[in-house]
Amino acid sequence: MSKTRIGLFGIGLDTYWPQFAGLKNRLVGYQKQIGKRIQDYDVELVDAGLVDSPAKARAAASRFRREEVDLIFLYVSTYALSSTVLPVVQEAGVPVVVLNLQPVPQLDYEKFNALGDRGLMTGVWLEHCQSCSAPEIACVFNRAGIAYHLVTGYLEDEEAWAEIQDWVDAAKVATAMSQNRVGVLGHYYCGMLDVYSDMTQQSVAFGNHFELIEMCALHKQREAVTKQQIASKLKQFYREFEVSEECQEKELVRAARTSCALDALVKQHRLGSLAYYYESEDGYAYRDIVTSVIAGNTLLTGHNIPVAGECEIKNVQAMKIMDLFGAGGSFSEFYLTDFNDDVVYLGHDGPAHFAIAEGRVGLVPLPVYHGKPGKGLSIQMTVKHGPVTLLSVVQGTGGKLSLLVAEGESVEGPVLQIGNTNSRYLFSIGAKKFMNEWSKAGPAHHCAIGVSHIANKIKKLGALLELETVKVC
Repeated sequence: MSKTRIGLFGIGLDTYWPQFAGLKNRLVGYQKQIGKRIQDYDVELVDAGLVDSPAKARAAASRFRREEVDLIFLYVSTYALSSTVLPVVQEAGVPVVVLNLQPVPQLDYEKFNALGDRGLMTGVWLEHCQSCSAPEIACVFNRAGIAYHLVTGYLEDEEAWAEIQDWVDAAKVATAMSQNRVGVLGHYYCGMLDVYSDMTQQSVAFGNHFELIEMCALHKQREAVTKQQIASKLKQFYREFEVSEECQEKELVRAARTSCALDALVKQHRLGSLAYYYESEDGYAYRDIVTSVIAGNTLLTGHNIPVAGECEIKNVQAMKIMDLFGAGGSFSEFYLTDFNDDVVYLGHDGPAHFAIAEGRVGLVPLPVYHGKPGKGLSIQMTVKHGPVTLLSVVQGTGGKLSLLVAEGESVEGPVLQIGNTNSRYLFSIGAKKFMNEWSKAGPAHHCAIGVSHIANKIKKLGALLELETVKVC
């Protein structure tokens, strides 16, 4: 997967350079500081330099197109004519974030006024005159119908840099989503109208590829699994799960064989995520496969290949987004509400994201998969206590996609020991209002849950992808 390419250019006014000695060099120095810090975010930086004329603007736009940047930061170094800005952004055709960053938080007025030379003083003022251009640039972008975003602060302003990093992180996720190959194995859970997805619209929004995979492809891989591979997978089970003594050896071997086959399928099709569901009939090989997938799918999810059951394509997109942000992204649905403690329970029978678990993840036997055929191994897990974010990719009227997000907290307390992932979540608006507001926003009944509060990052991702983002709390 290629690195995200971030474009950077500064703007200035060429009339100033012969008037104020050293001004241009100081402004270029500030731009280099900005570029160095952006590079530290593990991206490829394309710095087009200081643009101070329409001709240089065309050259910068050409370079950005040639090097296929994903996002542009426009650094306002001093006052500049908007005619040096518009061509760059118009021709580059990618999202732009305007950096209105002064060198310092406060001018040393006493030292400044003591300079005594009004010409020298004007040059120093222009060095700190970033705000002058912000309204002009915004006005022109508004009139041109160009989407843009503003970050205001100063060079060492950590609040501003946190926002800049959020934009970089969002751009990295957008790039990765566009390069992702999503596997679709089997079919939808019959009758779950809310999970049915428009794959064309998903590809339009995120840029990803969908790889439709036959069950026989997984069966073929499973038939080729060796005893040595099974033994190695069993060691991985014991290393990464808390394997219950109740688990029968034959069930562990069955799950290990399927897990090996899933690994091979992912490698064969170069998948970055997978949505699946299948039922088959008793006594057939495919039934043996689908009743032994949870352990393997959980391992894949915990190792950055999210897997969503019930063929929930929209939710595997949400899980992938959360995983790319480094927040996890565990497959979840609403379980029940505790009105006395004002918490909502969410969970699922797997797959889970064990990288965000509170303690070790249990691998346990289930006598029945509720609502599904067969029995086998499942996951007992609670999401790490602390701040969490819920995300759903929503398909609304006319197929329009949006992002639905909520921030809450995974809290301590009793959980259901039923061989499922489940956790208790507290929301600032209370359980009743949260359930009402979340449901009315129109998501499917699944969502992705990740650790930490990242709604701001998700909103920026939505802005880059031109998707509405709705935050419930």
